[in-house]
Amino acid sequence: MPTVTSEVTINAPVERVYEIASDIERFPEFMDDVDEVEILEQTEDRQVSRWAAAIKELNRQIKWTEEDFWNAETHTCDFKMLEGDFTEYSGTWRFMADGEGTRATLVLDYAYNVPLIGALIQKVLQKKTQQNCDSMLAAIKDEAEKG
Repeated sequence: MPTVTSEVTINAPVERVYEIASDIERFPEFMDDVDEVEILEQTEDRQVSRWAAAIKELNRQIKWTEEDFWNAETHTCDFKMLEGDFTEYSGTWRFMADGEGTRATLVLDYAYNVPLIGALIQKVLQKKTQQNCDSMLAAIKDEAEKG
């Protein structure tokens, strides 16, 4: 299963960055590829959400439902897909204090199999998934550094 990792240093306190990242319903406001996020269930440390995101290069929208386990003490989130267009989808967000800023890391394991043409688009999908993870962290960075 392919894995992508993205990291960025954000010039904002870890609490602010974590607050922005954990408010996933706001993602469509400042992330171009995220079309929609809807919270379906929520408790103090667990949420289930429905997502829709665009893969413009493939002229496709991908939809999935995921389960997130947020931990405000460790500033982490473990997530996994419950159902959707991916074959497999899971990962971890980590936010760590780095001087006066925050080191944000996103690790994503995924599989997206399309019958017949699947092998042809795997390299495109890997590149697009890496770009998407990088873009998500860049958008959180921009939002956090607005002050």
